[in-house]
Amino acid sequence: MAEQTQYEELVRQFSAFGAVKREIGRTLPSDCPAGSAAVLTLLDRHGDMRMSKLAELLAVDMSVTSRHVAHLAERGWIDRSPDPADKRSRILHLTPSGRTQVDELSRRTTRMLAERLSDWTDDEVAQLTALMARLRASFDDCRHPAVAPQQSPRTPAITT
Repeated sequence: MAEQTQYEELVRQFSAFGAVKREIGRTLPSDCPAGSAAVLTLLDRHGDMRMSKLAELLAVDMSVTSRHVAHLAERGWIDRSPDPADKRSRILHLTPSGRTQVDELSRRTTRMLAERLSDWTDDEVAQLTALMARLRASFDDCRHPAVAPQQSPRTPAITT
């Protein structure tokens, strides 16, 4: 396990990483903010899904997810169709126009990263990618604990 000073330095690096995220955000088209871009990217990567699954993947609540979905549907980049298994739910799909937008987002962000990391070796880029994936997985593990929390031994509100 790392020492306290290493974690403190990591926190400082995370704070500074905001500048990187803001620069990536500036490469996005004005009509596709970062949250909308994240939705398009997740639908491209994971395929059609319910809004509840999308909210889980975004790690935001349903109201935020709903705003992003409405924004994208207004632009014709996603479509919402009834879920055959549950008519109350909707399945989200990328439209052909949405796939074109995903391609454009990918082109813009990869070009910016290629420019900014042009003095990095392929191994360094691969190492950073692997470490970021591992970090992400560690946080995913926190959102989905392996052991369900224990129920508190409370008295039921209704007794018979």
